Amino acid sequence: MSTFQNIITENKEGILTITINRPDKLNALNKNTIEELSTALKTAETNDSVKVIILTGSGQKAFVAGADISEFANYNGEQGKALSADGHVKLFDLLQNLTKPVIAAVNGFALGGGLELAMACHIRIASDNAKMGLPEVSLGVIPGYGGTQRLTQLVGKGKALEMIMTADMITAEDALKWGLVNHVTTQDNLLIKCNEMASKIISRSPSAIASAIRSVNANFQDGVNGFEVEIEEFGKCFVTQDFKEGTTAFLEKRKPKFTGK
Repeated sequence: MSTFQNIITENKEGILTITINRPDKLNALNKNTIEELSTALKTAETNDSVKVIILTGSGQKAFVAGADISEFANYNGEQGKALSADGHVKLFDLLQNLTKPVIAAVNGFALGGGLELAMACHIRIASDNAKMGLPEVSLGVIPGYGGTQRLTQLVGKGKALEMIMTADMITAEDALKWGLVNHVTTQDNLLIKCNEMASKIISRSPSAIASAIRSVNANFQDGVNGFEVEIEEFGKCFVTQDFKEGTTAFLEKRKPKFTGK
């Protein structure tokens, strides 16, 4: 893996842990961090030794406490629009459409761009001290990295508008109740829980998981029929080595050894 300034990457037994490492700034997303995350994710996508990715923030206080406001406080309308569009392409859409599963380990604050980052991941596991929110309207702006769309997809229109319009933070327990996170655990147990889930995912077919991600994402794309994508992806599975291995192992009453091919 490349050497980064703002993130730390560690690949261990197929699980790549990416840690955003700006603890003095509560791991705020600045341009460099977005660039580095983009590079790390693109590299991971094509690296056969990476099966699952865990994304987290360094320290005890924050996953990511938002975007770095000092970078864009003086932007005009066109610059603001470009900032949002660039972020979507470089990181947030890239993350959502990655064909390798990404688990967000949400430790502490996940605010603004930080919550948007977690929501772009496929699965979210939070520590019980996590606080989540989209405070943008308190700064005179709206979530610009997919927050208005992904929050609505996860918690529904009413709750999404409540969170966005009040700019309030919610607890991990409320996030679990509303479907914003999949599980809540202690801070000490957070990465253990994420690694346990990652290990379980690794034992399944990587090629089938990639097809599943594409199929589920299709449901949220304008002008795309998700059912048709599912039919297409289902058919593609039948020509993979993983399908042959999976069905043969089942009939032979043994555990499958998937290659992702």
